[in-house]
Amino acid sequence: MLFDLPDHDTLYRALLERDSSYDGQAYVCVSSTGVFCRLTCPARKPKQENCTFFASVGECLEAGFRACKRCHPLQPMALADPAIATLLAALEERPDYRWREGDIARMGFDLSTVRRSFKRQFGMTFLEMARLRRLRDGFETLAEGGAVIEGQLDAGFDSASAFRAAFSKLLGRAPGRLSSDPLLLADWVTTPLGDMIAVSSASQLHLLEFFDRKALPRELARLDGFAKGRLGIGQSDPSEQIKAELAAFFAGKSAAFQTPLAYHGSEFSGAVWDVLRQIPAGTTRSYSEIAAGLGRPSAVRAVARANGANQIALVIPCHRVIGADGALTGYGGGLWRKQKLLEIERQYVPELRGERDVTS
Repeated sequence: MLFDLPDHDTLYRALLERDSSYDGQAYVCVSSTGVFCRLTCPARKPKQENCTFFASVGECLEAGFRACKRCHPLQPMALADPAIATLLAALEERPDYRWREGDIARMGFDLSTVRRSFKRQFGMTFLEMARLRRLRDGFETLAEGGAVIEGQLDAGFDSASAFRAAFSKLLGRAPGRLSSDPLLLADWVTTPLGDMIAVSSASQLHLLEFFDRKALPRELARLDGFAKGRLGIGQSDPSEQIKAELAAFFAGKSAAFQTPLAYHGSEFSGAVWDVLRQIPAGTTRSYSEIAAGLGRPSAVRAVARANGANQIALVIPCHRVIGADGALTGYGGGLWRKQKLLEIERQYVPELRGERDVTS
């Protein structure tokens, strides 16, 4: 089960006490270091607000965290499968190398077997794991003002054209086509549920999406048109504010988002998004309830379309909308994320929070 962990306070106490009963059942991801550990890790303990807990190694890797070199949380998976052990060691030795299927085959492994093993253990293939690690290094170099060639080298690409192609697939345009006088800035945001991209102007957040959302390239293209080609990479006040608010949200400190938002949609869509922002954390609404609240009870499908067109995830909480029968419905970030978000938000329900405080 992915969602049966104890509450955050209980797990943090277990981390402080190095409680071995949680070994293999819970892992801690530390936002200040980008590393995930076993709860028995001998390293200095992080602050509670920097910790997020997951039930599996795969969730930690999907969220973009690296394995700790002191407690070796990947070791059980590596011991269970020699191919995983060998490939993880090779990736650790050459994190900037552009791994290909031919490299895996030359090491004597069957490609389909390796693919299944990594997907089963981590939810991603070995090549996907290596690619994401390299691209993030390149993105961060560009965000800090580095030249394209520096980003290419930091991302481990020998070929400039290959780096441009990979970057274009990620962001929708090649790094050389980014504006030197941007109106909108794209920034990389790491969260416990996976890496996100934030696009903002000097005063407002325009987009916040998970990188694996299928609609992301189309959304970025629309924003690029809105900015008349003036899309760049870097940090802004809104992107820094949303990073801090997301950290507080996942740490169980606050579900309030105050970052100023810019809507890109029809007047009706904007009205739907306003209603979504009024749904308290830890509760849900159906499409029909939202339509009724807008005074348009027959506009259920239009509400669903507006919900799906939302491009500011979490802040405009479309994950809080479920089917009339209580079932989870489609979510652009993936149903597993929707379920996880709803589980995380239970800690913000006043009566549940009160019960936890009494028992703690």
